[in-house]
Amino acid sequence: MTWNLWWRFGPWEDRMAAIETVVRAEAPDVLCLQEVWGNGGDSSAARLAEALGFQFALTDDPFADRRAASPNPESSGFHNAILSRWPLRQPVSHPLPRLDGSDGHRRALSVAVEVPGGSWTVVSTHLDHRFDESAVRRLQCTALLRVVDSLRGDPAIDVPVIVAGDFNAVPDSDEIRMLTGRATVPVSNLVLSDCWEHVGEGAGHTWRSDNPYQASTAWPNRRLDYVFVSWPRPKPIGNPVAAHLAGLTAVAGIHPSDHAAVVVDLIST
Repeated sequence: MTWNLWWRFGPWEDRMAAIETVVRAEAPDVLCLQEVWGNGGDSSAARLAEALGFQFALTDDPFADRRAASPNPESSGFHNAILSRWPLRQPVSHPLPRLDGSDGHRRALSVAVEVPGGSWTVVSTHLDHRFDESAVRRLQCTALLRVVDSLRGDPAIDVPVIVAGDFNAVPDSDEIRMLTGRATVPVSNLVLSDCWEHVGEGAGHTWRSDNPYQASTAWPNRRLDYVFVSWPRPKPIGNPVAAHLAGLTAVAGIHPSDHAAVVVDLIST
């Protein structure tokens, strides 16, 4: 399951309870999160993990120096996270580039999830968001694929890498086409399978006009959030068998986030 939690925007304290309700109902084995707030040892990921009995890993805070220079009790970090019902090992926060190639504030978080009988590498990421930043997102996708390439084993025999997050790009954009092999790929013998394209029904919009937080949005309905599985992989390991959206409706009168979540079932053996 992947979900952008909308940081501390809107009625964030009430939204936390709604988010927990949705996650409990979906009962994912692994949960990738974006726009996670953090204050010291406290964070939306830590609270969810404690409530669910999960382990979690968090990216570093890209704005830590800025916040330290201008301390504000209400200021919070901006993170990606991965939660799992199974142990997490080897968490690494990978910076993604700006347009000039220098490290930006976006991150890809990778962990090894120690599932029964083995280990799967999972990556949670969040790319730049502006309509006109496709060039930046292409650079970030190139960096992301290089991270995946460094983490995967032998694609002929080893389990694939799961990559999930808010890519802020639609399926026919240059950056997503590059990830899925519809355009020239930056890493030979590596593309990402879009799980929704395999087994999802309908458009799968995760940015939606029926969400009250988008009442005045300038963007159309779009599919921005994805669960991918690396390819090549030994069939049928990692193949998606079901996909649906979650978090579409209010919980006790509160909509959980400005994004819908994506939930995918994968073949693991």
